Amino acid sequence: MQTVIFDWMAEYKLNLAVTVVILAIYFVFRFVAGPRIRKQAAHGRLKDEAISKALSTLNILLVIGALASSLIVWGFDFKGLLTLSASILAVTGVALFASWSILSNVTAFFLLLAHTSYRRGNFIRVIEADNYIEGYISEINLFNTKLISEDREVIIYPNNLLLSRPTIVNPRDRLQGVGKIPLPVHKEP
Repeated sequence: MQTVIFDWMAEYKLNLAVTVVILAIYFVFRFVAGPRIRKQAAHGRLKDEAISKALSTLNILLVIGALASSLIVWGFDFKGLLTLSASILAVTGVALFASWSILSNVTAFFLLLAHTSYRRGNFIRVIEADNYIEGYISEINLFNTKLISEDREVIIYPNNLLLSRPTIVNPRDRLQGVGKIPLPVHKEP
């Protein structure tokens, strides 16, 4: 029995070595990226729930990458899956970055984690044409960000819109939470 195992290992030693390297890279990414995400989240004063969601999403992506890489090394035949995978990649790419897609909120969530201006407790004003929304950042969730206005109103705003709209962080003056941007008053000299 041992000779069969040793013969098999001798025949596939390159595949085994590359698989071990892939697993090592997986663990390095997992244990390097995890503390960095925790550090950025702590710097942004985010809740533990947001950190947990970010780490689990990252782990899923890393497992998929390691599994796909291992399958390629072991000679999995992807010829039949080429068209399907290209279609899935195109749809996924659009879904992750198109502003009308719900999955783009997940992509925006990771960008907000890394962005130092969007910290819990910061007061922001999001400008949308001639309207605005403003409030203190209370939570940054996987799909949306919770803002609390000065009147204690809770505003749930999608993450992808938060990144795609002009935003003023800690403005000098406070307006009303939600409304039209007031026209400037011209003073005559």
